[in-house]
Amino acid sequence: MSELLSVAEADQRIRARMPFFGSERLPLDAVMGRVLHQEVQAERDQPPFDRVMMDGIAIMLGDGATRAFRRDGAQLAGMSGRVLRDPGACIEVTTGAMLPDGCDGVIPIEHTRREGEQFVLLDSCVPAHRQFIHARGSDCRAGAALLAPGLRIRAPEMAVLAANGVAEVEVARRPSVAIVATGDELAEVDEPLAPGQIRRSNDRALATALAARGFDDVQLVRVPDELQATRRKLAELLASRQVLVVSGGVSVGQRDYVPEALRSLGVEEVLHRVAQRPGKPLWFGIGPQGQAVFALPGNPVSALVCAARYLLPALERAIGLAPPEPMRVALAEAAATHPALTCFVPVRLHHDAEGRAWARPLPCRTSGDFSALPQTHGVVELPPAGAAAAAGSAVVFHGW
Repeated sequence: MSELLSVAEADQRIRARMPFFGSERLPLDAVMGRVLHQEVQAERDQPPFDRVMMDGIAIMLGDGATRAFRRDGAQLAGMSGRVLRDPGACIEVTTGAMLPDGCDGVIPIEHTRREGEQFVLLDSCVPAHRQFIHARGSDCRAGAALLAPGLRIRAPEMAVLAANGVAEVEVARRPSVAIVATGDELAEVDEPLAPGQIRRSNDRALATALAARGFDDVQLVRVPDELQATRRKLAELLASRQVLVVSGGVSVGQRDYVPEALRSLGVEEVLHRVAQRPGKPLWFGIGPQGQAVFALPGNPVSALVCAARYLLPALERAIGLAPPEPMRVALAEAAATHPALTCFVPVRLHHDAEGRAWARPLPCRTSGDFSALPQTHGVVELPPAGAAAAAGSAVVFHGW
């Protein structure tokens, strides 16, 4: 039997062999949540003109002695610019309007009172040069770099794309995924249970984890514990899908046919068996046409841990998403470790008054004990050690 790989070595092998899924150009309204694959530069100065920041009046300040101004029309948002030539006059303005030429200050409407066609400044109003004016180009200049490849398109990125006239956007092409649940013991969610059966849950849990990260082209498939049936279904999926995620059938039991079936189909084994708990049987390989194949243990906690630690980060890197810095948290209580295995322990997070993140361990009794996982936010990664990880230790956190 092959020697167990360390978690770091397993991660490095997956990083080195994961395929790139390319990019595509889509209309702006179709790229919410996608990963940007192009640079975006400022179309023009932002703001493109001296912009009024308050509803009120625009004036020439002069020596500041004038306190009453004759209304000389209005400058509304969206109108072309007007010119003020009389220092004793003002132009009524709205937020977002171009500052009229000749004006060098804006007085908010609440700092004035209206007397017929005049605006009189209140005694408490002390005008200042360039007040309430958003200067042209003060946010950015035309041609400035605004967005770089590798960003998830959220609300702020969408605002920048739209404001700079990017009607079509180059984004990562999302891979097609199949999740294969193996096992004669599996029953459908709505089927009566026979003795010895359990309901399918891993595939839906994994599909939910994928969808939460933007991978929603997912097909769910079930295969029995039989070599030829497993081989036929995997061959079909390798021909139609770019990523296969298999749940179960990957260990060394007498009915664990997945590694053998994959090898017979020309899938190159990159790794099998990692020095970790749970999830030791993890398998990863690359198909003949560059398909990525992740075979995860069938125990629910093991499957979700391997998805959080390996599958989801690997897919995000493969679509060009800039990887975040590892999230470090402090253990709120001591947690058991293993001298030879990395341990992944479910935790619930909370933040103290200073904003520091703390993780309270909620260990599972077994890798099949997933009923308490909804009380957790993810797992912490505890390296091999001869003694328990002490309370207060800084550890890496992986969210579900």
